[in-house]
Amino acid sequence: MSIFEILMLLCFGAAWPFAIYKSYTSRSIKGKSPIFLLVLMSGYVFGIMNKLFHQYDNVIYLYMLNLSMIATDFGLYIRNKRIGEES
Repeated sequence: MSIFEILMLLCFGAAWPFAIYKSYTSRSIKGKSPIFLLVLMSGYVFGIMNKLFHQYDNVIYLYMLNLSMIATDFGLYIRNKRIGEES
């Protein structure tokens, strides 16, 4: 288990609750890129796969937490896009 990997995941993960809150309350897709969110989710999936197949340790839970937050923001993007189309 690497302290630097843990710190990286904590730093990346720290921003997502704010992004999720903003997406939820603004009901807007302004400034959001679905491609960017999908690329990030792919990166976390590959990190989880690395932990499962090569270097399993408890850091996998940080990868899963970050992936779930990005997936939540992506879900909000889809919701907000539908809201925008209905207006």
